Amino acid sequence: MRQAIELAVDNVRRGGGPFGALVVKDGVVVATGTNQVTRLNDPTAHAEVVAIREACRVLGGFQLTGCDLYTSCEPCPMCLGAIYWARPARVFFAATHDDAAAAGFDDSFIYRQIAVPHSARSIPMIRVPDEKSTRPFEDWVNHANKTEY
Repeated sequence: MRQAIELAVDNVRRGGGPFGALVVKDGVVVATGTNQVTRLNDPTAHAEVVAIREACRVLGGFQLTGCDLYTSCEPCPMCLGAIYWARPARVFFAATHDDAAAAGFDDSFIYRQIAVPHSARSIPMIRVPDEKSTRPFEDWVNHANKTEY
């Protein structure tokens, strides 16, 4: 855990956001990540996502089976989604989302938006019905050589 916190501290010193994460498998750190949002102009480049991407590259797969994720702060909604898709065994975090909110990183608004009807969200989500909208899923279900995930 201390290493994730130190990654976050070092990232702040280099002008980045105050978040760090690492992926561990069998007691060995296989990847680290720090918040790269402003450095890369990429709103998805949170520490956990950066660490997950690198760990998957290093391990040669798209899931983190048998791995643990250590992060300096409780994951935001986006990172939480990425974590569930990556399927690590466990997640350990230091600071809470309340600690992050006190420093200006308040994601409670996003959590609340999930429960709001699509058209009433602060960024309206507008469904555009199309007779072929389910075609990709039908093709997926019927595809014999797919890689399930």
